[in-house]
Amino acid sequence: MANTGSTLLALVTGAAIGAGLGMLYAPESGEETRKKIREESDRAQKNFNKKYKETSSNLSEKAKKARFDFETRLEETLSSASYKADDILTAMESKLEELRKQNAKLQKDAKNEEKDTQGQGGSKGKANQAIV
Repeated sequence: MANTGSTLLALVTGAAIGAGLGMLYAPESGEETRKKIREESDRAQKNFNKKYKETSSNLSEKAKKARFDFETRLEETLSSASYKADDILTAMESKLEELRKQNAKLQKDAKNEEKDTQGQGGSKGKANQAIV
């Protein structure tokens, strides 16, 4: 972008210097010289306008491309994050199910042990109950 600005400035400066030198060395009348100055200034203005439009168009295209690239990357990042979140949820659900099964087994074992101690009767059963 700075390179384009330098080119534009060089173009305008060159046109002005060329027009000035042309006037100084022209062996023509004042009217002819004014006509040439007008033509040179019109040409320089047209060149400036053309370069300005090209630069503006290029910048606009680059801005659109940068926006599109940003939106694409953002969408990819959000999609990736969504998949990772789904993977985490699946793993957590699996772990939760595993813990529920372990809990059910432990509760069943505890009930069986309680029945065994009650089935033996007497003071041993009451002592074991107090420990549990």
